[in-house]
Amino acid sequence: MTKRVGLTGGVASGKSTVGQIFAALGATVIDADVLAREVVAPGTDGLAEIVKAFGEDVLTASGELDRAKMGEIVFADEARRRTLESIIHPRVRARGAELEAAAQGPIVIHEIPLLVETGQADAFDALVVVDVPVEIQVERLVKDRGMTPEEAEARIAAQATREERLAVANYIIDNSGTPEQLRLRVAEVYAGLQTSH
Repeated sequence: MTKRVGLTGGVASGKSTVGQIFAALGATVIDADVLAREVVAPGTDGLAEIVKAFGEDVLTASGELDRAKMGEIVFADEARRRTLESIIHPRVRARGAELEAAAQGPIVIHEIPLLVETGQADAFDALVVVDVPVEIQVERLVKDRGMTPEEAEARIAAQATREERLAVANYIIDNSGTPEQLRLRVAEVYAGLQTSH
């Protein structure tokens, strides 16, 4: 019996790092961000649908989705963000279900940035939330992604609040410490996932 686990956290909380540690420990990790790129790759019906909704301007010269331009459009306009989500999310879920069906091993972890926002909290046997204070998120977005503090705050504000995420968590992984502390905590949570029913 496969245990389905949702892994989420705010932008720049370190979800991907946590996902990599889980994978190294033996979990099957399905990353919704990777799938979101896959379902809008050149030649897919996902990309064709986006062009139909947003126009050719959202493509790069080589015909790929211009993620930065798309981000500017949808983070400034909630209705357009919902349009984009209605194209991408069902395709990501369908692809995730295919990968899950093919998975070997007792624990399948779905790494989903917008898990709480898209109302998927009840779809899993357990939820793991990677948590850091907002100040750390802002600091990381400015340092690692070159955003201004204002852009970073807008990106964070577009997601669920820390409180909303923590309210649905079965396990919380604090990622404001050292990489070693993070590894130990992920291993602890993984052990808990293996023994709980």
